[in-house]
Amino acid sequence: MNDDVFKNSPMDKRSEPRTIADRYSSVEFSLSNSAPDYQFKIWGTSPTGMNILVKEDSMVLEHLKVGDILDMKYNPPDPTEPAEFLKTEIKHITKDEQGRFKGNYMIGLSIFKR
Repeated sequence: MNDDVFKNSPMDKRSEPRTIADRYSSVEFSLSNSAPDYQFKIWGTSPTGMNILVKEDSMVLEHLKVGDILDMKYNPPDPTEPAEFLKTEIKHITKDEQGRFKGNYMIGLSIFKR
């Protein structure tokens, strides 16, 4: 994970560095060269990555595997701020068997260094 991605930009006036949790709210990506096919809300975050929640019947699960590297568009919570396009690795695909999202999959994402 690239720590530089999460440092304050020159336009950011916050006194504390932004974290991934407040830097991005959703991610978009395409499995072809066309416009983005999929958009997911970012759920869990940690210093080493983040997760998206995918319904168990989603077609996207047929096309993703651990280790895949995709160009993803990361959208900030404020739609007036620009999105960022970052290379991202699929770190894990884990089915929630008992928790709050039982039957759905958490897909772990890790942004590559720039």
